[in-house]
Amino acid sequence: MRYTKIASVGALGLAAVIALSACSSGGTTAAASGGVQTVPTTKGDGKTLTVWVMTGDYTDKTIAAINKEFTAKTGAKVNVQTQQWANITTKISTALATSTPPDVLDLGNTQVASYAANGALLDLTPYKKDLAQGQTWLGGLEQPATIDKKLYALPGFAGARAVIYNKAMWAKAGITAAPTTFDELTADLDKVKAANTASDFSPFYMPGQFWYAGMQFVWDAGGQIATADGTKWSAGFGSAKAQQGLADFKDFQNTYSTAASQTLDTDAPQQEQIFADGKTSAILDNNWGLGLIQKANPNLATDDIGSFPMPGKSGSTQPTMLGGSDWGIAAKSKNTDLALEWAKIAGSPSIQAKWVYGTDGWIPNSTEGIKAADATVDSFQKGFFQAALNSKATPATGDWASLEGDKSINQLFSAVASGSKTPKEAAATFDSAANTALNAAN
Repeated sequence: MRYTKIASVGALGLAAVIALSACSSGGTTAAASGGVQTVPTTKGDGKTLTVWVMTGDYTDKTIAAINKEFTAKTGAKVNVQTQQWANITTKISTALATSTPPDVLDLGNTQVASYAANGALLDLTPYKKDLAQGQTWLGGLEQPATIDKKLYALPGFAGARAVIYNKAMWAKAGITAAPTTFDELTADLDKVKAANTASDFSPFYMPGQFWYAGMQFVWDAGGQIATADGTKWSAGFGSAKAQQGLADFKDFQNTYSTAASQTLDTDAPQQEQIFADGKTSAILDNNWGLGLIQKANPNLATDDIGSFPMPGKSGSTQPTMLGGSDWGIAAKSKNTDLALEWAKIAGSPSIQAKWVYGTDGWIPNSTEGIKAADATVDSFQKGFFQAALNSKATPATGDWASLEGDKSINQLFSAVASGSKTPKEAAATFDSAANTALNAAN
């Protein structure tokens, strides 16, 4: 998954804050005990490292900054090859199977498991502590890169979902501050609902097939899509906690979104258009939703639109599923030591602060990076950065793609929202299909 970049702000200030609290991005040759190793410092004079970067992910300036530090440390050069999205899954799979694959690859965080499943990516587990460089990686980036407790990719950047709301509309209903608890949220939405009585108005537009939103309720209640015991997966929507989350989703969706939305997804009609038309006061969306809203209605000023992380009944923000990028290293690379050095620099606090966030505008790969950014990120984007601090991921297995691809999970939430099935019945249908699909390789 990918998200449009935000405007760069305060890069140098953030870099300074992180530099005080983080380790250097340089490697050492020493190996710690217990299987924990440090990334080796390798002399690469005369060698060239091949790095694949997806178009639209990192700017040329950011990649150049990584390469400059890398070459200064190792002497090796870097051959950067920008890849297009068309047929990229097949292209990466084919390249990783050759004897001369690209050394480092920019991978979608939810794609890592499919490439790691057949041994195509280098196991980074022994280097995990050193690669983290004192930072706590975001769960939504680290979890999908961790298969059977082994790390196969290093978090690069994130994008998150948060609530986008019409501050002017809320102000007319007597609301002057964003809610921080679930009770405050529902109380505010009740006020908005009372002030806007049109039959096609939603205080909070949340279509029933919007499973990313639905999963936030399930995760908030402690439920899971599925859990693994070794290589065996067990689907989890039938659990008591997941059932509570499904019930919470149904109650919220039925109360604050229109009845017509119960069987719809976010794209038909487009939820940003509904917001732009004044048919709702709030949606759950990515940060690029602001641009789509203002394109549909240029009269909506930026100051009239705000964001905040979705509060949960648990007392915390609802966990959100991150989109973003991880750096993987080809298992067949002839330059694994150099590749490790390059990836470590790319994920370092200094590169994250000055370039990934400060220049490219992405959410940093760690909780420390996000917290340091709080002082400089613009007011609209703060909700997305805060949301990213509490994140989850889909099951870390290549077999997940089939369930997402056939929209089984969309139909699960739609059936619950519309009442065509009870949460128990909908869970039974999905869990049966999931248990088959997720254990296809067993």
